[in-house]
Amino acid sequence: MRWSLKKLIQVVALLAIVLTFLTSTTVGYRVHKQTLIDSTLETNKAYAEKLSATTDTYLREILQTLQVNAEEVIPLLNNSDSQVQLNKIAERIRTQTSTFNSVAIASPEGMVIGISPPSLDLIGERLTSLGAEQAMKERKPLISHPYMGITGEFLIFISVPLISEDGVYRGFLGGAIYLNQPNILEKILGDHFYENGSYVYVVDGKGTLIYHQLKDRLNDDVSENQVVKKVVAGGSGAQAIVNTKGIPMLAGYSYIPIADWGIISQRPISAAVAPAKSMVLEMVWKSLPLLLLAFFLVWFLSKKIALPLQKLAYYTETSTKTDHKEKMEAVSDWYYEAKQLKGAMLHSLDYFKTEMNYFIHQSTTDPLTKLMNRRSMDDYMKEWIENQTPFSMIILDIDKFKRVNDTYGHAVGDEVLIYLANLMQQTVRKDDICCRYGGEEFVILLPKADKVRAFLTAERLREKLESTVSPCGEVVTISSGVAAYPVHADHPARLIELADRCLYEAKRTGRNRTVVVSDEPQQK
Repeated sequence: MRWSLKKLIQVVALLAIVLTFLTSTTVGYRVHKQTLIDSTLETNKAYAEKLSATTDTYLREILQTLQVNAEEVIPLLNNSDSQVQLNKIAERIRTQTSTFNSVAIASPEGMVIGISPPSLDLIGERLTSLGAEQAMKERKPLISHPYMGITGEFLIFISVPLISEDGVYRGFLGGAIYLNQPNILEKILGDHFYENGSYVYVVDGKGTLIYHQLKDRLNDDVSENQVVKKVVAGGSGAQAIVNTKGIPMLAGYSYIPIADWGIISQRPISAAVAPAKSMVLEMVWKSLPLLLLAFFLVWFLSKKIALPLQKLAYYTETSTKTDHKEKMEAVSDWYYEAKQLKGAMLHSLDYFKTEMNYFIHQSTTDPLTKLMNRRSMDDYMKEWIENQTPFSMIILDIDKFKRVNDTYGHAVGDEVLIYLANLMQQTVRKDDICCRYGGEEFVILLPKADKVRAFLTAERLREKLESTVSPCGEVVTISSGVAAYPVHADHPARLIELADRCLYEAKRTGRNRTVVVSDEPQQK
């Protein structure tokens, strides 16, 4: 025989170990990859919806500002000497709101009777732009489609009609936002471009780019993009697509009804699934010692398995000369040895299953604080909302944490985060969920708790921190925001947004305090 029994056993056993390892690694990679894709899609969807709500709110405030100023303009239209006052009102709107690049007051025929900035020199000129024509035709508050204005700027025009008390149309008041210059969209959306390729862009109802970090993309027609088609039709959601540049993306999108715009937040698939590759490398590295141990056991056990057969073969061959019956009876039974080999392989499978469970646990737990991570938080909220289980949310943030890191170093900063995480778990109820939301920001989910219980919990935690010395050698404080489902919001993204607003209100009004969402109806 070319192959001895020992070599055959070694080859079979080693192949089984390697194939088991490769299968476990491949399955782990695919599961983690799909989890990352699903998480990224959900995150981009929630993010697009949050930006959509923020932009919608801001545009409504702009229209309200114009409406209030229109009430001041209307009485001046009967005065032929009101030119200077009208210019002042236009200048005030432009400079105080920091929204418009230019503001115009026009007669029913579109003649400019007030302008800011004065350098445009359009007094007495008739406006014939798309925005002005639309304002005169529709005679209602509106946000125009983007167009090329008479100033040569690519812009959108936001206007309100001037209607006297007797119901007579007296013209319109409007402001232009120059899309290829610094504008309010950049202030709202401009911080969302990352080195990993993530970015946000805005399209109008025709699928034309009206906001993009790359200025040369403005006015591009992207209406053939599958996500753009859905968002301009009024849809919101998330899906994997290939963008107009041929790059596979994970996109979330949300519609802005007031402006007939769509916001898309997307990230390259390659960047989103990169952690899955890191997980595989980490799995291989951590498994290497046990793999080496498994290989040694295979070599050792193969000798043990082959030795009894070798003895039996020898005793059989020489049995005609010597009685080896007792020695043959003393040889270990074959099935026993086979059972040992089977046990070793089962041990290897158990090991890889344990490793899989470990990495799944790692994907739902914050490695530093051992609290639940954001993915787990989202799963809990989704389950409770599906079951209509009321709950409250506390979003909390360490005050001036950057100073701790800058003064004592990130290692001490990590100790402070762990210290806060431990205090959180000591303060909350058994069924409450403590999560690390990101950086120095944490979330506590309190099932079947109203905003009062959540407020008291947040205050207990705040008072504990305020009265103890942290690992950095000084007292650190927290600010908290509280919101409750379904009292304040019926959607996770909206609930997070409200709690986040309260957190930043606590920060703005002095820190080291807790702010609860008002029971007044929330603007959506």
